Amino acid sequence: MAKVLRRIFAAVTVSLLAFRAVGSFLSWIESQENSSDDTWVDENEFEDA
Repeated sequence: MAKVLRRIFAAVTVSLLAFRAVGSFLSWIESQENSSDDTWVDENEFEDA
């Protein structure tokens, strides 16, 4: 019986960690989209102007 409880506890723990990881990844993506930095600016684009 203890083995079953340990496996259930492990499954719940892994599920919570996965949920936190996905949530933190999505918030990181959202913060990247909201930033106004133009990191990937093509410098050749401005040479023609």
